Amino acid sequence: METHNAKHISSTPNPEVFGAKSLLLDNQLCFALYSASLTMTKIYKPLLQELGVTYPQYLVLLTLWERDEVTVSEVGARLFLDSGTLTPLLKRLEASGFVRRQRAAKDERQVIVSLTPKGIDLQQQARSIPQEVSCAAQCSMDELRTLTSQLQRLRAAMAENV
Repeated sequence: METHNAKHISSTPNPEVFGAKSLLLDNQLCFALYSASLTMTKIYKPLLQELGVTYPQYLVLLTLWERDEVTVSEVGARLFLDSGTLTPLLKRLEASGFVRRQRAAKDERQVIVSLTPKGIDLQQQARSIPQEVSCAAQCSMDELRTLTSQLQRLRAAMAENV
């Protein structure tokens, strides 16, 4: 089998390693991640409707609850989103009164995103969400932390090949 570095994925797979069952849908990591993501979004949807936010908006709020008053590019980097995807999310969050966007005083090319009092208050309302997700997943918080850590390692390893 051809060796590869982080930027090159072998185009000649070893048949002994992958075998005839390698193309079964249930053997695909991509499908397991995709279908788990769809299911996770379905679990979150009613929880977030109570808060008045969508799942992507919730991710932005989580980022700001960790660290408020950051640039749009910092939020994008944290969430792996480009500005074309992030800007409409931020506009809707701003229209809902959860965040404020303003040009940085030191560099007007940068836009600073910060929580409003309404956005700060929303954090308290969201505190039960991790426990509800844990119950829906039928996992302990420790199991969820372990899975999360494993997925973060997987994402980082795969990002080296993108």
